[in-house]
Amino acid sequence: MTLQAFFDLLSAHPAWILAFFILLPMTALLLGWIAKGAEYESPWSYAYSTLIYLACVPGIFAVTLSVYVFVFERRSIFQTDIYTQVLPIVSMIATLLIIRRTVDLDSIPGFDKITGLIVVIFAVFSIFWVLDKTHIWVVSYLPFWQGVLIFIGLLIAIRYGWTKMVKRG
Repeated sequence: MTLQAFFDLLSAHPAWILAFFILLPMTALLLGWIAKGAEYESPWSYAYSTLIYLACVPGIFAVTLSVYVFVFERRSIFQTDIYTQVLPIVSMIATLLIIRRTVDLDSIPGFDKITGLIVVIFAVFSIFWVLDKTHIWVVSYLPFWQGVLIFIGLLIAIRYGWTKMVKRG
């Protein structure tokens, strides 16, 4: 099964995907109501963490897919699939806003990993976009593994610069 066949299957039978992405913000509301006053204690903080991952992983994938489709494939925005490209993003934003209203996101276990993932994906797409737009074709005698090491070094430098830029005083 290809990714396109999987997306076609989801779009043909949207009940499960709709239920999942509607239940995420509803569960965040319910969790905020149930854990009132004990949000930072062990079982509730991990429940928030699980909820954030359930919302963010498909949401980040949908953002990445949308950027790829619009920037690199140059597909029209009118061909956007609501169930696989819009609904996960809306559900992620709604879930994060509801949880943020209840809990400080910095105290949630693993939330820094999600933001790090977003930064790395943004850096990789930025590098690929620049290479795509400038049409730079490098022909050299540099071995492939050295090129990969240079690319990884650039990603580490971008990540280091980002953490220095947003580091709290």
